Amino acid sequence: MVVPELRPWRAAKPHVVRLADAVRPRLARVAAATKPRLARLARAGEPQVANGARPKTWQYTAGAATAGLALTAGVVTAAGPWDSSGQRTAERDRAVALDRAGGTDHGSAPGAPGRPRPAPSAGPVLTGLGGVSTVKSAPDGKALTDALTPLLKDPALGPRPAAAVIDVTTGRRLFGKASGAALTPASTTKVATAVAALSAMGADHRLTTRAALEPDTKEVVLVGGGDPTLTARKSTDGAASLRTLAAGTAAALADRGVREVTLSYDTTRYAGDEMHPIGVDGNLAPVTPLMADEGRTDDSTSGPAQRVKDPAADATRRFGELLKSHGIKTTAPGPSKATTRAKTLAAVSSPPLSAVVERMLTNSDNDIAEALARQTAIATGHRADFGGAGKAISSRLRELGLPVKGAAFKDGSGLDRADRLTPDLLTALLAKAADPSHPELRPALTGLPVAGFTGTLTTRYTDGASGVVRAKTGTLSGVHTLAGTLVDEDGRLLAFAFMATDTDPGRPAATQQALDRIASALAVCGCR
Repeated sequence: MVVPELRPWRAAKPHVVRLADAVRPRLARVAAATKPRLARLARAGEPQVANGARPKTWQYTAGAATAGLALTAGVVTAAGPWDSSGQRTAERDRAVALDRAGGTDHGSAPGAPGRPRPAPSAGPVLTGLGGVSTVKSAPDGKALTDALTPLLKDPALGPRPAAAVIDVTTGRRLFGKASGAALTPASTTKVATAVAALSAMGADHRLTTRAALEPDTKEVVLVGGGDPTLTARKSTDGAASLRTLAAGTAAALADRGVREVTLSYDTTRYAGDEMHPIGVDGNLAPVTPLMADEGRTDDSTSGPAQRVKDPAADATRRFGELLKSHGIKTTAPGPSKATTRAKTLAAVSSPPLSAVVERMLTNSDNDIAEALARQTAIATGHRADFGGAGKAISSRLRELGLPVKGAAFKDGSGLDRADRLTPDLLTALLAKAADPSHPELRPALTGLPVAGFTGTLTTRYTDGASGVVRAKTGTLSGVHTLAGTLVDEDGRLLAFAFMATDTDPGRPAATQQALDRIASALAVCGCR
């Protein structure tokens, strides 16, 4: 899938190419030097795996840090638009184009007041691989407590904020305040949905929409496969195209000499209510396995928007119009179910699940989140409704050895206030996604919005840890959460989760700023 923010930065490409040419020999030398250490590290871990040793609920395998983040040159090249430090190349391009500082490899702007400090470079990867590095040990717990506790007392965070910070390299919890408290997580629920979906289906899984012909009745059934990224627009940005599906269907019908069909649609892949408990809301369309452009009635691709009442019927109507443009006459569409005798005429598939998860996390896309929750239910043998999806997510996380005590999943998006997560679970999810033994979970990290650059953090941290903090936000009235990763001033990779409930609903900006101050303080804290 094309990263939307790449478009305005294409002018920076020559600068990036020169930079890549300059660092490529160094990366090659680092990769060659660390290969033997990687082998020794793998051999050293074998006895522990064989003995079935299990960490405590908040501890995870050593080495899950930057090695798990796929920051070596070879892995990053295969993984997508990321440079040697894990920085999105899109961010780097934008920084070159804007000539601003902040973030890994973003350059410098001497004397520019108020500009964010550059992030530490790739030092932590050498520590994770056992090489020579100037990266220091993890922050001291007491010093970290002294630094963060006063910030957590900000009245904007409500009466009972909760927090957890862990060193991803060792899995050791460095700081905790009510870290086992199960609170309303809002959209940080999507991190759990991402990990569960990737674990259940794999990063390469694709969701397919197809058109099938009933041989006896000349009925064409548009069968929803649960792809929330299906688009009817001319520009697809890598998504499955309803236009392509219509063209293929029309050609297959013409080959059979069929020019007129009955048109219907099949949404039986999902079960239960389509309407989320919050009711009609611009943040989410009715949950159905068949929709085009998330049922949006405007040209938006993310964020709140007015939605059509019946996305499946709307998508099929548009499909019928496209068939008509290819010379196929159809009836008005109605609901149906494809039989086992139906022959597939054409099919289109979504981008790989890794890309879909990244889009969900970066844009906090509720439609994708609910679709992935239902797909997780299907993949694990649960009923494909809200209840079954919640059970599937919970059971999948439990199978991964994550601390799910107190957690409750009423949906996949976090729009339901009855959802419950703990700071311990949120940091554990991030650590598990960084674990080298679970490369399929990596998109749960790479899709996190980047402070000051992408998604829901684009306008935040403009005078703080821009490019350093990567985190999923969560916002409901009176609820604000932030969970993600950062590299601190000493080059350690940390995972954090900050949760605030019962905050003043009239001052959401104050609460967000208070959370941002905590994350920024963590980023610059040597805390020794």
